[in-house]
Amino acid sequence: MLTRGPAKKVTIYLNEDTRHHLDSLHEAILTFLMHKGVAGATAFRAMAGFGSHRVLHTRRVEVLAEHLPMVVEFIETAEKVEELLPTLYDMVSDGLIEVHDTTVLKIARKTSKSDPAPPHERRTGPAKMLRVFFGEADRWKDEPLHDAIVKKLRMMDISGATVYRGILGYGAKGHTHKQSFFHLSRDLPIMISVVDTPAKIAEAAAAVEAMLEDGLIAVSDVEMTRLVRSKPVEEAANAGAQPG
Repeated sequence: MLTRGPAKKVTIYLNEDTRHHLDSLHEAILTFLMHKGVAGATAFRAMAGFGSHRVLHTRRVEVLAEHLPMVVEFIETAEKVEELLPTLYDMVSDGLIEVHDTTVLKIARKTSKSDPAPPHERRTGPAKMLRVFFGEADRWKDEPLHDAIVKKLRMMDISGATVYRGILGYGAKGHTHKQSFFHLSRDLPIMISVVDTPAKIAEAAAAVEAMLEDGLIAVSDVEMTRLVRSKPVEEAANAGAQPG
């Protein structure tokens, strides 16, 4: 069952005309992976290439076009890959199998009209609130700092974050920042609020601290009651990991 986190990426190099019994090898591999419940796999056809036989295969030479290289790729858990490799090893009689460590950042699929309506969920329990205070003019590399922080938190799978823009405030330096009809400040106060589990908040606070040059990070205990009425994008373990 493929989820966010460490995983294995398997790449199989072979020729398009390589056979496995009555089928082409790449189709046989894809069929095998699908029947074994692999999250997703893709076969790519190359434009040109050469292998251990030291023969250049290219579309320009018609007699060699049938031998063009192909690549089959899929990502799965280490346990699943270990289960699949013995059969793949026997199937690939002329080719190359490569396994790399990788990290799954996101698994998502769009819900369709035919999907059943998701049940309502109510989650309660102790949690932590993270609040980050800084100025609207603060930047991270080439973008506003608040945009960069929200993007970072989203990639870390933090459950949610809200950006608040203040109308009046001052910080440690004693400078007053305000907005009025006659005075439009370009450095109004910004606060980002996040609520999640203690472990997730500790991880998020460390990431934000590395991005913050001048500001304040506050963490407090809260009691969380979260109502989930719908799931616009389902990130489930049975979602396809790769296109194709």
